[in-house]
Amino acid sequence: MYNARMMDNTSTLKRIVDILIDIIYKTHSYILSMNDSYESQLSDKQLHFIIIGLLGIAMLLVIYPLFKWMAKKNLTVLISWFYVFTVLVVITFAIEIGQWYSHTGEMDFNDILAGLVGYFAMSFIFLLVVAIIELIKSIFKKK
Repeated sequence: MYNARMMDNTSTLKRIVDILIDIIYKTHSYILSMNDSYESQLSDKQLHFIIIGLLGIAMLLVIYPLFKWMAKKNLTVLISWFYVFTVLVVITFAIEIGQWYSHTGEMDFNDILAGLVGYFAMSFIFLLVVAIIELIKSIFKKK
């Protein structure tokens, strides 16, 4: 039962990775066909420069107003939390893909979930401790 469950989780993550690879492949092929049909003759490096640059700016246009609003509301800890969460998502996926590729472990979607849930739980404890410290400081400040 344990092995069947592991295989199911491995196949789920493999399907997700396959879908992402397929989306990237199709997008890449489309961009190359557009480059060829307009006879732009842009090199692979130039296309990466343009596409990743535009993707980054598009993401910035969404994220910047959100983070600016959070900063105005004095939610800088939330901004930091989102940043760390994003980095951890990349790291956990990289670990699982690395295990699959190098055959040093099983690629398991539940490992990713367990790691991220660990971050949620420890973040909650961290924020609770910070809130208690701030409460104690405010009580002593009033006296």
